[in-house]
Amino acid sequence: MAEPPAAAGYLDVVARIARAAQAAGRDPADVTLVAVSKMQPWDAVAPVLAAGQTVFGENRVQEAMGRWEGKADGLELRLIGPLQTNKAKEAVAFFEVIETLDREKLARVLAEEMARQGRAVRLYVQVNTGEEPQKAGVIPAEADGFIALCRKTYGLAPEGLMCIPPVAEPPGPHFALLAKIAARNGVAKLSMGMSDDFETAIRFGATSVRVGSAIFGARRSA
Repeated sequence: MAEPPAAAGYLDVVARIARAAQAAGRDPADVTLVAVSKMQPWDAVAPVLAAGQTVFGENRVQEAMGRWEGKADGLELRLIGPLQTNKAKEAVAFFEVIETLDREKLARVLAEEMARQGRAVRLYVQVNTGEEPQKAGVIPAEADGFIALCRKTYGLAPEGLMCIPPVAEPPGPHFALLAKIAARNGVAKLSMGMSDDFETAIRFGATSVRVGSAIFGARRSA
């Protein structure tokens, strides 16, 4: 019996990750695949889940809760879209990882919510490597200071950095910049690379890649 399209896409991406890691002299197990399930119907997500995927990325808190409520046991759910402070309470309760910490107000609210809920969500700082005005993220020149602020003022311990390179530019220099910022700040994890460039990201040290359309096909409109 043929694999469902999403399952076949998933298995292909897993194989490509392994080849890219091996070509870079890395252990494929050191690269986490985040399957971007945002805006996907459950009949597309279910075969990927059945094929063994356990880490999923979502853009919106409410949408994620609707999709995964009661189905998330044993899974790691990551928020990879911008987070409004008024959704922080739900995000802290629902997600294991928030990858889009990008401003002081959000750092403060997340610290307060994690203390209130007694829940230690893993955090990534989003860096706007292309300094694009339409994108979230701290600009590179302010990243060191923001990471220090998170640590010293709010007692947060970001485990990683995340970026989304500009569409019209080669991604490699952006991945290299993110890796450099991480190294000088003692941050171990790098969330970088999507469907079109995850193999390049792995070459530059990505520890997780966020892949949607290469698994599920072209994303449906909102």
